[in-house]
Amino acid sequence: MGRVVAVVNQKGGVGKTTTAVNLGAALAMEGLRTLVIDLDPQGSATTGLGLHTVALHGTIYEVLLGGRPAREAVHRTSVEKLDVLPATRDLVGAEIELVNLQGREQRLADALAPIRDDYDFLLIDCPPSLSLLTVNALRAADGVIVPLQAEYYALEGLTALLDTVGRVRDALNATLALDGLVLTMFDGRNSLARQVQQEVRTHFGDQVYRTVIPRNVRLSESPSHGMSVMSYDPSSRGAVAYRALAAEVAAQRNAPPIARQAAGGAE
Repeated sequence: MGRVVAVVNQKGGVGKTTTAVNLGAALAMEGLRTLVIDLDPQGSATTGLGLHTVALHGTIYEVLLGGRPAREAVHRTSVEKLDVLPATRDLVGAEIELVNLQGREQRLADALAPIRDDYDFLLIDCPPSLSLLTVNALRAADGVIVPLQAEYYALEGLTALLDTVGRVRDALNATLALDGLVLTMFDGRNSLARQVQQEVRTHFGDQVYRTVIPRNVRLSESPSHGMSVMSYDPSSRGAVAYRALAAEVAAQRNAPPIARQAAGGAE
């Protein structure tokens, strides 16, 4: 059965969608069947993987609220073994529509159950809020990955997020695990960034992935081309970093080993 991982942080601009898209692509390129589930109404993971949201048939909204089987809403991407369950702006209304439904926190888990065996990993790109959609993701997930920007406010809000994870674990999903924190947008030349990394590793120890995602222009450029950075510039530092992160994530579930890449590479 595939491992469902929620990529979540209620703060925006921390590299959450970048992580979901590029981690998904890196896992797929190493032969692991991967599905990216776009649960963010902005639909950035959808467009970042090359799908056009205008007149898109088969979306996560239809799955959650229209009763459409998830398998019918899955779309192929240009990367072999990488699929996406896309989002459009319709998802904005889902929050309100879910409120009065029975089993509202369970909708995503129930929808994904029939397709879990189709994949090794199912990565959920969550909205930047601790909303009912996020609770659905945490209910459906086996584990949580939290991207943290390497800046002064990196730990701001993390306590609230981890508290929410704990509450969902207690009330809805007893096996939910914190797979790890990943530092993003890291600039090793910046003393503050180095200090933040040290503080995060001191506080959370082995719960922080060894891989650090650097600031990298190719990571910023690739979504505008509808591509992961692995396709856009596979030799870039961003691509190398996400391949290394994929190795760590795959190792957590005893998946086939992925060769670790040394940090470095061209911009």
